[in-house]
Amino acid sequence: MRAEAAPAVAEPAFPDNFLWGVSTAAFQIEGATTMDGRAPSIWDAFCERPGKVAGGDTGEPGADHYRRMPADVELMGELGVGAYRFSIAWPRVRPDGADVNPAGLDFYERLVDTLLNAGITPWPTLYHWDLPQALEEHGGWRNRDTAYRFAEYASAVLERLGDRVESWTTLNEPWCSAFLGYGSGRHAPGRTEPRAAVAATHHLLLAHGLATAVIREQAPRAAAGVTLNLFPVNVADPDDPADVEMGRRIDGLQNRIFLDPLLHGGYPEDVLGDLAPFGLPELIAPGDLEIIGAPLDMLGINYYRDLNVSAKPDERSGRPSEWVGAETVSFPKRGLPQTDSGWDINAGELTGLLLRLHEEYPRLPLYITENGAAFPDRLTAEGTIEDTDRVAFIDAHLRAAHAAIERGVDLRGYFHWSLLDNFEWAEGYAKRFGLVHVDFNTQRRTPKASASWYSRVMKDNGLRQESDDRAR
Repeated sequence: MRAEAAPAVAEPAFPDNFLWGVSTAAFQIEGATTMDGRAPSIWDAFCERPGKVAGGDTGEPGADHYRRMPADVELMGELGVGAYRFSIAWPRVRPDGADVNPAGLDFYERLVDTLLNAGITPWPTLYHWDLPQALEEHGGWRNRDTAYRFAEYASAVLERLGDRVESWTTLNEPWCSAFLGYGSGRHAPGRTEPRAAVAATHHLLLAHGLATAVIREQAPRAAAGVTLNLFPVNVADPDDPADVEMGRRIDGLQNRIFLDPLLHGGYPEDVLGDLAPFGLPELIAPGDLEIIGAPLDMLGINYYRDLNVSAKPDERSGRPSEWVGAETVSFPKRGLPQTDSGWDINAGELTGLLLRLHEEYPRLPLYITENGAAFPDRLTAEGTIEDTDRVAFIDAHLRAAHAAIERGVDLRGYFHWSLLDNFEWAEGYAKRFGLVHVDFNTQRRTPKASASWYSRVMKDNGLRQESDDRAR
């Protein structure tokens, strides 16, 4: 009698109960920007300014998820998604920054209940960059009062959903909100005011701390965390003192300015010195650092690329720096493969980043809350998208993450960015990150080859050797 072949074994395998998910953000997918009491956000206002978003007029941004939510959740179920990381739109819940809009909360209640009924863990983020425009007109994140308005908004959300959601994220990528929104002006609200960017940084951190206290009070059994976009910083010439100094400065302004207050209880001394001309020390009121540094249950990491920096100006030197006080930073090319966004693909740096967090900061559960890439994603004549470049990208980054786990890092989950092609901020609809292709004219969803591949990874809880061949 012929023996049956042994089933394929996922290798490397991830830990038991590893959380597999996908991520989205409200402004990028929901659309319906004027429905059910939603008011404008800073991104609605930003998109109306000529030249701010690639492709011109954006209409109603998103993939119509507000109307198509049940079908999108069904699609996640078909893929075998374990958790759905989404954001709640502040302009739907407190449209003017003050009064609660029950209809806005109704949508998120339906979303959470639909996810739970499908066996998918809801993983909401309270803030993914969509500040109500009404609050921006009163100073936005430049104004310390906005942090307290955020806590009130968080309280309204927790009052409705706190009994059903077990994991809460306060902020997504506060670096982008502060430095791109108020420093370089590349993101909403489009300001180029270095002191405002520094004020926004501190007030966003304060908002996180205040919202964490709300979570502790209103959902004491829930986990509370924050998500940071972290970049390993390498220097172009390690023998050049100017390059080394620029590397220190960028690491401070990109990574440690958030990590240290959150996990070490205070800003790094060198960062305080770098930003003293922009008023950081004066922003810190008594008790702020204790609020900001309240213990966390988890840390979310968004990883897309590393940075190769130099102090030598190049052809990009005329563009406003994204880092306050680092106007001469440049990014020499290294000949690495790149995504459609022009970002170097350097998956191995993810291992080092996770090890750094493990070794230099207090131990707490880590989650990769965003990782993904834009590629051209062309439809074939048969109507399929054979995005083998995306498969290779995810495969390499998952192997890098697994290497960190093998060295002791407490990494507990991975969320791919993104479930759907969507509105990619200043890039408009030009860049596609989704596992699922969206025709923005018809809103038709077409799972890409990467969706099928990632579905199998989630089912196997690991990678198979054949995925190496597929990636090549």
